[in-house]
Amino acid sequence: MSLETELSRGISALGLEIAPQNQQRLLQYLALIVKWNQVHNLTAVREPEKMLTQHLLDSLAVLPHISGPRIADVGSGAGLPGIPLALARPDWSVVLIESNHKKAAFLQQARIELKLENIEVVTERAEHYRLAEKFDVVISRAFSDLAEFVTLAGHLCANEGRLAAMKGIYPHEELAQLPPQFMVEKIAPVAVPGLAAERHLVLVKRT
Repeated sequence: MSLETELSRGISALGLEIAPQNQQRLLQYLALIVKWNQVHNLTAVREPEKMLTQHLLDSLAVLPHISGPRIADVGSGAGLPGIPLALARPDWSVVLIESNHKKAAFLQQARIELKLENIEVVTERAEHYRLAEKFDVVISRAFSDLAEFVTLAGHLCANEGRLAAMKGIYPHEELAQLPPQFMVEKIAPVAVPGLAAERHLVLVKRT
């Protein structure tokens, strides 16, 4: 099966609608990761087919559980989940926060090559980033454990906003360590097409 067909089927299985031109840009983004990965080691996953499932579809699978229009992707790395979210929702504004300069350089290149006008790249640690307008959703995919995530990035979240942590298995131990000023609103099991592994999205709000 071609990557194009696999992506299209995966998007349909998730119940999403993404414009054909943005599906093409998702595949261009995938090709860009493959190219840069040879030099900069952006991700441990090497095969494009596995990247499509474990990176693109995994990122898109959280869409039914979050809402914009202002999203921050903390510890964005190769742009996951921020870039797939920005391509799926062109009406959202997505800020990719990444302190590693090589990874941030890749994010800037992706922004330019894919003509992502709704993306901004910030080369800074989340705890040092200050801004006037807070975010509706602050999301992380492989940033840290839950307590550290909310402690370092909680200030970026609007009062009525949510912190969203993408996790594998149900994070029992991490939930017990959550600081008292935050509470779990929902833990949503997430099914990723083509992926047998467990996935959960933990949604946290201020108490």
